[in-house]
Amino acid sequence: MTQAAALSPEYVLLGFLNQQPAHGYDLHERIEAELGQIWHISLSQTYNILNRLETQGYITGVMQEQEKLPARKRFRLTAAGRRRFEDWLSTATEPSTRAIRVEFITRLYFARVISPTAARTVIEQQIASTQDGLTQLQTLLGELPPDQTFNRLGLEFRVQQLTTVIAWLNTSKAKLDLDQ
Repeated sequence: MTQAAALSPEYVLLGFLNQQPAHGYDLHERIEAELGQIWHISLSQTYNILNRLETQGYITGVMQEQEKLPARKRFRLTAAGRRRFEDWLSTATEPSTRAIRVEFITRLYFARVISPTAARTVIEQQIASTQDGLTQLQTLLGELPPDQTFNRLGLEFRVQQLTTVIAWLNTSKAKLDLDQ
């Protein structure tokens, strides 16, 4: 079975199905309503991902008849799907601004649904992971010859980004009242 990239919207679908069974259209509507500023996914993409997850055994779908309307498929998470979601939920996001903006915020959303303790763990894990990434970039920058102007500019930019991300993570932790 192939594994999706961590930035795949399949984890959003797994997360919603971890909460409760749902129809594809309802899942798409939840993405739009609750995570629409993070994920931009069409209805056809939603159904394609659901079909792939079902083929891979992470979800199962049951057709439900409707009076005067076409039948709809209701999906639920399988044990394998729950394990996959929980593994993803417990893994830190790579220290890049795009991954943190998309994947981490999604992970934090689902951790917060589970409990404030889970959210605190996820955010603290991300702060540590991002700090490690920042330290690596600072080391690379320190080893780079001064005449490597554009390489230095690129690394300096990334260092500034991760420094800002760490400050944002700490601010987010306080906004979510996770400092208890």
